Amino acid sequence: MAQIEEIFNRMQEAKKEQRSIKAMYKDALLNLQDYQNVVADLDNLKRKKKQIEAQVQEDFGADFQKLDEIKLDLETDKELLSDMALNKYVKGETVEIVDQYENKYEPVFSVKFRKTF
Repeated sequence: MAQIEEIFNRMQEAKKEQRSIKAMYKDALLNLQDYQNVVADLDNLKRKKKQIEAQVQEDFGADFQKLDEIKLDLETDKELLSDMALNKYVKGETVEIVDQYENKYEPVFSVKFRKTF
């Protein structure tokens, strides 16, 4: 297990260095007046874009409600598909999906670590 911890520690150090370089870069940008002007213009354009989008969404009303329902259904189905694939994999069964065009899909598993409390 020492190898895993060594890799993890190396990654932590790299992330620390990455944050430091990003902070220096951000400070350099904040000191440029041209950058400040562009950011202000961009903020104004983003606000205008959101207003236009909100108006169009109002016009589509029910369709956007349906869109939200579809999004929620897709998220639920994605989680269900993942659970079913993992269960089949753990049982030693072959996990493969073939779509309507005869394209084959295989699962991709990943491992993430999070801090425990």
